[in-house]
Amino acid sequence: MISLNNVHLTYQAAGRLVPVLSGASLDVSGGESVAIIGPSGSGKTSLLLVLTGLETPNSGAVVFDGTALHTLSNDVRADIRRDKIGIVFQSFHLIPSLTAQENVALPLDIAGTPHARDRAAVLMDRVGLAHRLDHYPNALSGGERQRVALARAMIHSPALLVADEPTGNLDSQTGDAVADLLFELNEEHEATLILVTHDLTLASRCNRQVRLHDGQLHPAIA
Repeated sequence: MISLNNVHLTYQAAGRLVPVLSGASLDVSGGESVAIIGPSGSGKTSLLLVLTGLETPNSGAVVFDGTALHTLSNDVRADIRRDKIGIVFQSFHLIPSLTAQENVALPLDIAGTPHARDRAAVLMDRVGLAHRLDHYPNALSGGERQRVALARAMIHSPALLVADEPTGNLDSQTGDAVADLLFELNEEHEATLILVTHDLTLASRCNRQVRLHDGQLHPAIA
């Protein structure tokens, strides 16, 4: 489903180059669930940006479903994300001028899919927010915004779902419910699931765990 081959990524900060990924390689099969773990600042979020085509590596190959993302224009990569990839950002990225329901429906609205608002309402009920359809993001708690972001990422039944600390802002009960939803999508639709998480219990639910260390990916040691 997705493959990284010898990927290097460097940022410029304070006038110097800072390596983030240094020959990272990873192969993830269709329908597989993978947890990416590692200390804060190790580059896990940057890795997700590369995996989903939001960041272009300095070198190396990123191939999604047979397509080399790193060779495509920004517009073409955006179309692929709209149609095939769901992303749950740690900072939510909700649009403040849209209601929760409108935020969830947005990917379908952009694609011109009918009954987008109805489908959004169903998903919001699944994440326990049926009573928050008409509320704007600034009226929601951090945990509620996280669940809205998750529902938005799931609404088009993506082939690949990527989540950055999906339970990090949630209490244990809500976090368990959100985790259940992630794995339901993984199982029901055979969606590939890639999680960045500090939660080792959540990571243990994935088929395998990999650790990002010194810019490279290694099998996690149990």
